[in-house]
Amino acid sequence: MTTQPDPAIVTTTAIVTGAASGIGRAMALGLLGAGIDVWAVDREASWLAELAGAAAGRPAAKLQTLQSDLADPASFDRIVGAVLAAAGRIDVLVNNAGIGQGSIRADQRHNPLRFWEITPAQWERFVAVNATAPLMLARAVVPHMLRARRGRIVTVTTSLGTMLRRGYMLYGASKAAAEAATAVMAEDLAGTGVTANVLVPGGMTDTRIVPDEAVSDRSRMLRPEIMVPPLLWLVSDAAASVTGRRFLAAHWDAALPPAAAAEKSGAPIAWKAIATMPIEPD
Repeated sequence: MTTQPDPAIVTTTAIVTGAASGIGRAMALGLLGAGIDVWAVDREASWLAELAGAAAGRPAAKLQTLQSDLADPASFDRIVGAVLAAAGRIDVLVNNAGIGQGSIRADQRHNPLRFWEITPAQWERFVAVNATAPLMLARAVVPHMLRARRGRIVTVTTSLGTMLRRGYMLYGASKAAAEAATAVMAEDLAGTGVTANVLVPGGMTDTRIVPDEAVSDRSRMLRPEIMVPPLLWLVSDAAASVTGRRFLAAHWDAALPPAAAAEKSGAPIAWKAIATMPIEPD
């Protein structure tokens, strides 16, 4: 069933990274169904082709695919340049691409990868994809959003527990860096019409980033599609003044009006609710 365009959504062109599978695929298809043109970025060409096939039955908007490895510093300007050349605008950036520790040790959830076991090359790649790429893509798109005086940056990080869990140095610390960076973006962008928020599933989600060895019953995991309702609200005109917040998709109550669902599932970005600000001189 094709979702009809939502008249409250006034954005037209979105970039979604890591869009070919899992959470990214669900969000890309959700945006398309709501009438938003999507540029789907992923390093896996075959998965992008599968996404294009799935999107063919959703005529509400156009899908373009772009194969790119976000660990490559040259990829950021190349992606943004391609979108601007074809579409002339970028209204939404969804920083979703990520690399998980299952790529190093499939059973790492039960056999934790201790920080002294990781290599410099592993650390550099995780930081490059999970932390540097969201920042650099935002840096590349924001000048165009500022000229339009509107834009949405949504970054997918992870739950606080994952950031602090033993054996999760590579994934947890790099995602924590992405969240802190998004908090700074929101402060720097205050009053510009461009917002920056964090959206997380709120628990282990059934995607390729989680190997079969990590869980005994995948049916008990969260579904990637839970990300779509809060995302569509965040990119809508109704959320134009919402910035510097983090939302847990698992806590989004679709039975409530969107603003009430956002209040229920949201909190200050980057753990401000559990921290105290530093003492500084005048």
